[in-house]
Amino acid sequence: MQTPQLDTERLILRPLALSDAPAIQRHFDNWNIIRHLAAVVPWPYPADGAETFVRSELSKISAGEEINHWVLVPRGGDGEAIGNIHFRPGADGAKGNRGFWLAEPYWGRGLMTEAITAVNDFAFLTLGLDHFYVCNAATNEASRRVKQKTGAEFVGFIELPHHGGQSKSERWIVRRETWLRSRGAQSQA
Repeated sequence: MQTPQLDTERLILRPLALSDAPAIQRHFDNWNIIRHLAAVVPWPYPADGAETFVRSELSKISAGEEINHWVLVPRGGDGEAIGNIHFRPGADGAKGNRGFWLAEPYWGRGLMTEAITAVNDFAFLTLGLDHFYVCNAATNEASRRVKQKTGAEFVGFIELPHHGGQSKSERWIVRRETWLRSRGAQSQA
């Protein structure tokens, strides 16, 4: 299944493309973003880091790996990617099925919550999943807030080394029934 385009009020979530590498490089090469990510992400971020990452992800998708990879693009903008969401519905969930980042100039506007809402709709309404897991560094308060606002339920801690020196991550479950109930309440408000 190819990654579909998802549309929200302020964003277009479109499939990752090689042409997104320069924007990803420009926005992602930022300690304030990377410090909350798993230590598998290189730091200092190499000059070809985004291109290497995009080529690797597109190769996995071409090989049939079950992964949806979106870039976030503001509506009415120049089409430049300002963030990324990956979703692996078939992953074992031990470290989470979904991850995301957003360019720092766009923080605090509710954009990631809006984008995750669209991805959750895709996971539950299109794919028909029953549940999936998500994780974040225990020190990443913004990521925690997105999870809380999008129906995730805290289930405990796991060990996962992050760049900021911490290895404690929060593990959350997002359940279909909880999500659909919260979506129904939102539409009635």
